[in-house]
Amino acid sequence: MSDSSIALPSPTATVGTSVLYTPSLTEYVRRKTSTVVIGDVPMGSDYPIRVQSMTTVDTMDTAGSIEQSIRMIEAGCEYIRITAPSVKEAQNLENIRNGLRARGYTTPLVADIHFTPNAAELAARIVEKVRINPGNYADRKRFEFIDYTDAAYAAELERIRAKFLPLVRICKEYGTAMRIGTNHGSLSDRILSRYGDTPMGMVESALEFLRICEAENYFNIVLSMKSSNPQVMVQAYRLLVQRLDQEGLKPYPLHLGVTEAGEAEDGRIKSALGIGTLLEDGIGDTVRVSLTEEPEREAPVAQALIDRYTNRRSESQPIPAVDQYPINPYQYTRRATQEVANLGGSNVPRVIADYSQTPITSHNDLHPIGHFYLPVPDKWRMNDLGADYVYTGLTPASFMLPNGLKEVLDYIVWQNVDDLANTLPMLLANEYLTAKTSGEPLHDRLNFVRCTWDDLSDDLLDQLRTDQTVALVLSTDNAHAMAELRRLVVELMNQGINTPVVIWRSYANVPEADLPLFAATDAGGLLIDGLGDGIMLSTATTTDADKKRLNELAFGILQAARTRITKTEYISCPSCGRTLFDLQETTATIRQRTDHLKGVKIGIMGCIVNGPGEMADADYGYVGIGRDKIALYRGQEVIKKSVPADRAVDELIELIREDDRWIEPELTTVG
Repeated sequence: MSDSSIALPSPTATVGTSVLYTPSLTEYVRRKTSTVVIGDVPMGSDYPIRVQSMTTVDTMDTAGSIEQSIRMIEAGCEYIRITAPSVKEAQNLENIRNGLRARGYTTPLVADIHFTPNAAELAARIVEKVRINPGNYADRKRFEFIDYTDAAYAAELERIRAKFLPLVRICKEYGTAMRIGTNHGSLSDRILSRYGDTPMGMVESALEFLRICEAENYFNIVLSMKSSNPQVMVQAYRLLVQRLDQEGLKPYPLHLGVTEAGEAEDGRIKSALGIGTLLEDGIGDTVRVSLTEEPEREAPVAQALIDRYTNRRSESQPIPAVDQYPINPYQYTRRATQEVANLGGSNVPRVIADYSQTPITSHNDLHPIGHFYLPVPDKWRMNDLGADYVYTGLTPASFMLPNGLKEVLDYIVWQNVDDLANTLPMLLANEYLTAKTSGEPLHDRLNFVRCTWDDLSDDLLDQLRTDQTVALVLSTDNAHAMAELRRLVVELMNQGINTPVVIWRSYANVPEADLPLFAATDAGGLLIDGLGDGIMLSTATTTDADKKRLNELAFGILQAARTRITKTEYISCPSCGRTLFDLQETTATIRQRTDHLKGVKIGIMGCIVNGPGEMADADYGYVGIGRDKIALYRGQEVIKKSVPADRAVDELIELIREDDRWIEPELTTVG
C-alpha cells in the first residue's frame, strides 16, 4: 500500500487516550531504560540483551553447584541464579561464589528468594543481585478473599514496608542489585482480593515494592512479570511499561520469561511466543527460558531469540507508522470477523498444510498432517492434529480427499478442475481483482486471496468491504515480519473491513532449532492479540518429517496462544535446588500416561514454592512437598497429601477419573 494512503503518524501511537507500551509498533526500537549495575555485567538498553538461567543442583552441594554454573556460563549464561530458600543456603552462596572466582569465573550470581527475608538480607551481602517475589516475600498465601477497607489496606502496605526496608538498605549499602519479580500464580491474597487474578494485579504487586525502593533512593532494580500463560505474561509486561511511564517512575530494565514453559518443542514454542512477542516491540533487557531440561540447554534458546534482533533495524524494510491502534494490548479480544465457511467468526483458527512443492499421490502422503486412511473398513480417520486445509498449488491431489480436509489450488489450476465445489482457489490479489471485474468464476463460499502490504490497494479494500467469500492469506518477506503483518491487519480494522485472515509464514535457510522460535514469535505474536483466523507454515524442505513437524508446530502455536486447544498442556517448572524429585523423568512419565487428554492442563512442580500458586492455570497439580512425597491438587486446592512418589502418578490419574475427565487411551494408533 502506498504511503500516501496512510494517515500521517503521530510521535507516539495511542490506544484510546493511553500512551502505548512501545515507542513504535512498526519500527524496531529498543525501549530506553536506566542501567542496573550487576557486578561487572551491567544491564539496560545501553547494553546487549543478557542471557541467564538457574541452577538445578541442591545449593548445599557446593562442588555440584560450581560445576553446573561453569557449564551454564560456557553455554552462554551471563548471570547465574541460585535458590536460597533458607539462611543455610544463603550462607553457602559465599562458598559457591569463592569457588567460581578461584576457577577464574566472575559471572554475577543472583540469589533467588521467596519466603525468607532473613536469607535475602544475608545473600545481599554476598552476591551481586537478589530476586524477591513480592507475592510471598512479606505475605503468606492462604487463598482467602478479604474485603479490605482502604485503612486496612494501607496498614498492610506499612507492614510490608517494615519487612522489606532492611533488604533495600542492605542492597543500597553493598551495591547489590535487586529483581522485583512478580509471578502470576503467587499473587498475595491481598492483591487478589483487590485486583483479582489479573495483569493489573501483577503490576500493582511489583509497584508496591518499587515505590518503597524509590522512597529510599534505591534504583538498582530490574522488574519482571512472569506467568505460565503467555497471553497473561505479555499483557502484564506491556501494562507495567505503560504504568511506569504514567506514574513518572524510572524506566527500569525488564527480565523476560514464561514460567514453567515445559519441555521439548512445546516449551520452546510457549517461551518464544511470550518472550518473542515482547522483543518484537523492543521490550526486554535479559531473557531466561524456563525449560524442564538441564539449565545449560536454556541459554542457547534464549540467545537464539535475542540474536534475531541484533541487526533488525538495518535488515528491515520501512513500515508505515500506526497513529491509532484499534486493539487493547492489555486485554485479549479476538478481532471481530465475518464467518466465511469455517474461517473467522466464532470458529477456532484453522491450519493449512503446504503441499505445493510435493504432489499428493497416495493416501500415506496425508499421514504427516493427521489424516489416515484405513483400508478396512475403507474409511478415513483424523487425529486431534488433523489439518483443516491442504494447499496443493499447481498439482491437484490424485484422489478424493477425506471430508475433514479441503483442497486449495492455485487459481489458474482451480478454474480447470472438474470439481469446483469441493476444491477451493488460492488467488493472487491482482487475480482476484481481475476476476471480480471480468466476471471470471470464483467459489461461491470461500476464496483464499494472497495479500502482502504492497497489495493492499484502495481497489482491493473496496472489494473486501462487500465480498463475504474471501479469506486473506497474509504474507511478507520483511525481516520485521510480525510488525508488518500486524500493520496490515490494523489497516483492515481501521478501514472497517472484517475479512478473516490466515497468517502465512515461510522460512528458508532457518536452522532447525530456530524454526519453532521464529514461527511462534511471528504468528503467535499476532494470535496472542486476537489477530488471526488461521495459520500456514512453509519451509524449503518438504520431507514427510518436515510436514509433520510444521503441522505440529502450527497446532502448538495455536495452543500456546490459547486460541485452539488440541492436546494436553503441561505446566512444568524448570527445576532448581529446591526440587524434591527428578522433574524431567517425572514429567516424561506423566506425559506418557496422560498426553491423550485433550484440553486438560497438568501442573508439575518440584516444590511447594512453585506449587499451587505457580500452576494458577492448571486443572490438576503434582507438587513435591518432601523427599519422595507428593501433594496432588485440583486447581489450587490440595486433595491428597503426602502421596508416596511411586504411587503418585496413579493417584493423579484416579483424581482425573473421579472428575469424569479421564478417557482410556486407544490401544493402537495409526501412523
